[in-house]
Amino acid sequence: MKRRDVIKCATASVGVALWSEHALNALSAADQTNLVVVKNGSPEQMVRKALQSLGGISRVVKAGQTVVIKPNMSWDRPPEMAATTNPAVVAEVVRMCLEGGAKTVMVFDRTIDSPSRCYLNSGIAKAAAAAGADVHFTRDRLFEPLKIENAYQLKEWSFYREVLEADVLINIPILKRHVITPMTAGFKNMMGLIGGDRNRIHGLYDQTIVDINRILRPQLTIIDAYRALLQNGPAGGGYTGVMMMKTLVAGFDPVQVDTLGAKLMGARPKDLPYLGLAEKAGLGTTNIIDPKPAEFSLSS
Repeated sequence: MKRRDVIKCATASVGVALWSEHALNALSAADQTNLVVVKNGSPEQMVRKALQSLGGISRVVKAGQTVVIKPNMSWDRPPEMAATTNPAVVAEVVRMCLEGGAKTVMVFDRTIDSPSRCYLNSGIAKAAAAAGADVHFTRDRLFEPLKIENAYQLKEWSFYREVLEADVLINIPILKRHVITPMTAGFKNMMGLIGGDRNRIHGLYDQTIVDINRILRPQLTIIDAYRALLQNGPAGGGYTGVMMMKTLVAGFDPVQVDTLGAKLMGARPKDLPYLGLAEKAGLGTTNIIDPKPAEFSLSS
């Protein structure tokens, strides 16, 4: 079932078969970890450990599937400035998806700065392509409008067709602060998969960011906090505020993953109203206490 078909089932409220499939998957995964924190390793080591602890890439990717990986490539910055996702993290996820039998792994982003410069200077395009990904720019003609059921604010918006038609979406944001929120991670990273004037999203940020995530639902979210940007986010522009955390958070529930990311930044869920709104919308839970996430410390 393509992601577009899942969306149609959900909006039409006839998802009985889909619910049954999800219920069976949940039962089979009952004894497995669903949220993990890995620290003090290389980016590649932490990705491997995180996905192995989650039960392997096979919990997300099946043989023959098309995968979209969405890093943050929005800014014309090198990795050391921590404005974009670490290229080594992206490349390792690409490799693991292909090892898991993915037919195609695509990596792209609708950037803020010049696409060619963002792709080049972030280091992501080269690293992902070398790992076997199909790396390309987004094309305006492939954004198409969709109605958003039960939206808080956005009743309709345009979304990128290749994501809607893919089998799997993996979200890989970098952890950083933003001028409008104490923490930006997985939910906001989905903005690189929408069209239109994104300044409108910032107007009522907490409501609208949840609305676009009603459509864009990643099966796996990985927060790259190898380096985190604690000041001057989201674009950075210098090395002030960059902190070497050597940390990675991964999980299947995007609300949980962002909640844990907020904890790393010293923020509480109530400091990020979108988390509560997302939970209310049924997109996940802010509970990161029971059960506690699995935690591992490696040596790089």
